[in-house]
Amino acid sequence: MLRAIALMVAGMALLAASDAFLKLASQTAPVGQVMVMLSIGATALFLVLAALRGVRLSLSEAFEPKVMLRNLFEMIGALGMIVGLSKIPLALMAAIMQTAPLVVTLGAALFLHEPVGWRRWLAIGVGLVGMLMVIRPGGAAFTGWEIFPVVGVTGLAARDLVTRLLPARIPSLAVSAYGFAAVLPVGLVVLLITGAPFSGERETFGYMTGAVVVTAAGYLAVTMAMRMAPVSSVAPFRYTRLVFTAGLGMAIFGERPDGWTWAGAALILAAGLYSFLRENRLARQQAAVLRP
Repeated sequence: MLRAIALMVAGMALLAASDAFLKLASQTAPVGQVMVMLSIGATALFLVLAALRGVRLSLSEAFEPKVMLRNLFEMIGALGMIVGLSKIPLALMAAIMQTAPLVVTLGAALFLHEPVGWRRWLAIGVGLVGMLMVIRPGGAAFTGWEIFPVVGVTGLAARDLVTRLLPARIPSLAVSAYGFAAVLPVGLVVLLITGAPFSGERETFGYMTGAVVVTAAGYLAVTMAMRMAPVSSVAPFRYTRLVFTAGLGMAIFGERPDGWTWAGAALILAAGLYSFLRENRLARQQAAVLRP
């Protein structure tokens, strides 16, 4: 159990490092280039993993309507998240990202008609209030760029909802490869629209290589953790990503989150943890009822 928890925490630290690498890359290269390089690197990585595991990829699967819908939301999510990373402090970005599970629960209730009791509705409301405390629209610190990670979280939550509807015969590695490949045209369009020159700086390639490598390592660590122990035991440790990301923001970029940001983040974390624990408890109760 302790090993699984350690792997989950390590995975969150690695994914926080990925956020930092992407932010560093966005300071030396245009956002469109960052998206293009991330798409190419991550797609190649998942193709290699698929080959090593003997997973076959099919173009017919890639063009299935539900896979294409998932890829559309992947595009929206990636655009919002990478623009957000390039423009706002990492601590704000991390706090907004932690609302993703709550947004998924909200979407599941509204669009998939999954039952959600009043307690989880309350948790969703508290989490959204926390996000508003972090963003503070209309306040002096509000720049407008904060809207992009909100759009990104919404896109990624919609992606996760569509993922639940995908046919079981399509392997997860294939789905991941298709999703990252779909980000490539968005990055090219952003480059074309902005007219930003392609950066050939060595630092850019170094940062993007780091981002791809730590993202892959984080993905593997999380996968191993989820397979080694019950989800209820390790999933709450996903929220350590906020601590790591905020810490990297302060250490690398000199960020100093204010009290409103910390208070909003605390509300988001509390709401997310409560919603997860409540959902897990209901699942256990249902399993006990169905058990012969």
